Amino acid sequence: MQCKAEMVNVSADTTIASLKLAKKSEQQTQQVITIELETSVEDEESNPADAWLPITESRKGNSFTSASHLLCSGIGIRTLLLPIAFLPLGWLWGTVCLSVAFCWQLYTTWLLVNLHESPSGFRYSRYLHLSIVAFGAKLGKLLAIFPTMYLSGGTCVLYIITGGKALESFYQVICWDDIECNSRSLRGTEWFLMFICLAILVAQFFPNLDSLAHISFIGSITAVAYCSLIWILSIITKVRPDQKDPWEAKISGLDRICNILNGLGIIALAFRGHNVVLEIQGTMPTNRKHQSHEPMWRGVSISYLLISLCLYPLAIVGYWTYGNMASSINILVPFHKFYWNNPSKYIVGTIYLIAMINFLCAFQIYAMPVFDNLERLYTSTKNKPCPGWLRSGIRILFGGLTYCIALAFPFLASLGAFMGAIALPLSLAYPCFMWVAMKKPRRYSKMWCLNIGLGCSGMVFSILLVAASLRSLVTNGLDANFFNPM
Repeated sequence: MQCKAEMVNVSADTTIASLKLAKKSEQQTQQVITIELETSVEDEESNPADAWLPITESRKGNSFTSASHLLCSGIGIRTLLLPIAFLPLGWLWGTVCLSVAFCWQLYTTWLLVNLHESPSGFRYSRYLHLSIVAFGAKLGKLLAIFPTMYLSGGTCVLYIITGGKALESFYQVICWDDIECNSRSLRGTEWFLMFICLAILVAQFFPNLDSLAHISFIGSITAVAYCSLIWILSIITKVRPDQKDPWEAKISGLDRICNILNGLGIIALAFRGHNVVLEIQGTMPTNRKHQSHEPMWRGVSISYLLISLCLYPLAIVGYWTYGNMASSINILVPFHKFYWNNPSKYIVGTIYLIAMINFLCAFQIYAMPVFDNLERLYTSTKNKPCPGWLRSGIRILFGGLTYCIALAFPFLASLGAFMGAIALPLSLAYPCFMWVAMKKPRRYSKMWCLNIGLGCSGMVFSILLVAASLRSLVTNGLDANFFNPM
């Protein structure tokens, strides 16, 4: 009996020792798993080859760099059309609609920022990748490829057209009434070529999106500067051109509805950058404790605050000052004409120069996703990063392609409302549907109803804008000056 008791005690001691050893082993295993999870989060991509691509090559971004990128890309060419949007809407409804659009776009940006990282630690650093995960491979590509590529490549083309014209206007201000100087002015095609050469030259020195932080900071300062100078100069001159508001004339109910829809479309398209939000967040480091959505949202908040301080005064003061003199292209046209023989013409020249610098900087941000896609074709085939000479060649190839499109379609800015309306769901609707598909909120809960309602409204709004834009093009006609930049 005593022997049996000793055997039981030994067995019990062995069991306890085994349990302690197992518990210790389990704790070590948990530590290893935790380290592996943190490592997987720090690796940040399911595909290691993404470390070779311009969007995700560098992970040194922060709130300041993200705010610079967003501000530089967020105040675009369409911002200069805001005074025109107030013509059919008026003061009250124009301001209300601008506020609604601002809140809507800010909310969908918040959705994208919080969808950037999955619970498992993978990051979706490209809009197309997030669309595929949310909607499936076929539908995700169908919905996202055209809008993202159009918004990247098409925006670069618009920057060539507008930047080339800004260069030409700056030259005219320098020459002023010097006949000999004006006679040596370049043609429209040559101004376009000068702008794209400058843009591609700058692109050669910045291999990835994170390295563009300093360029984006310059672009942010110039964006705020030229917007502020336009509305401040309009106020301090205290002179308004004589004008009659054409919207007071008797027009049909259908025309009035189309004009209102076009005004709403201008407001909706004034906010830009949703197709590069995920890419900008992809430049930030992350780990289990400090995820990238926190500094990214701080950058978004700072940039949107500054954007609102630019857009609201520009829209309200521009409408008050110029009214129906506002061109269908942008406010710089009447601004140029009105102040041409004014002593402030040197300030006008400065505004053109600053605007051109901003277009040059913003071009780099919108071109980077295209560079990323083209380099991906090489890295996926060769399984190695692109050599330097190939990167330079890709940038030159893209520059030549966009220049040819700008040269062939110099009237592309007139089609901006129609093309922008087609891509509008990318910023107003798709993020809402992505949230529902990936986060799976309870059906008929507040978040489910909010996102489904905004998503469906965004799709309907886009269809109405496409119809209104087509009718305006049919009614007003289109000056299709192919291969003939003015």
